[in-house]
Amino acid sequence: MTTENMLELMKNRRSIYGISKEQTASDEKIRELIEQTLLHVPSAFNSQSARVVVLLGEHHDKLWDFTTNILKEIVPEGNFGPTQEKMDSFKAGYGTILFFEDESVIRGMQEQFQAYQDNFPIWSQQSSGMHQYAIWTLLEAEGYGASLQHYNPLIDEKVKPEWDIPESWKLIAQMPFGKITAPAGEKQFKPLEERLKWFG
Repeated sequence: MTTENMLELMKNRRSIYGISKEQTASDEKIRELIEQTLLHVPSAFNSQSARVVVLLGEHHDKLWDFTTNILKEIVPEGNFGPTQEKMDSFKAGYGTILFFEDESVIRGMQEQFQAYQDNFPIWSQQSSGMHQYAIWTLLEAEGYGASLQHYNPLIDEKVKPEWDIPESWKLIAQMPFGKITAPAGEKQFKPLEERLKWFG
């Protein structure tokens, strides 16, 4: 792996909404990538609070079906068309990865290191973001497109009993993925001069 290869992966990782149920990598490969991410992505004080649930097949479909039904109770019927299209696009994918943080681990770290107790929830979110980014980029490298969604906490009460999720696991994000059927749109960049300061 060269820096050029790494940069190319970073550039190619985009929010992809046109996805299909066709496989571009085996389930075993996806599992390996997620397991290695959980082992090697850093966390504050090596707390390892990240948790991941992978939904494939009917489990993936079920998630987006009940998310659709929940949203129908909130979004006015006359305005639901775009929401339905979005839900259909997610369901059209091969699977969904759910990202959680185990709050029991975070509370344990707060009790053990009280001087930093206010920071552990922040550090937990930072580590979760790194897990999301790593898995997203690795999926892209295997030919899958993905996007990051946040229908929590609306769906939390359905997700936990459906997939036997421990009460201490807090849902952070959902990542539907599948074979790319439509590329991402053009990305706009703010000037680097506004985003980077360099001294020395």
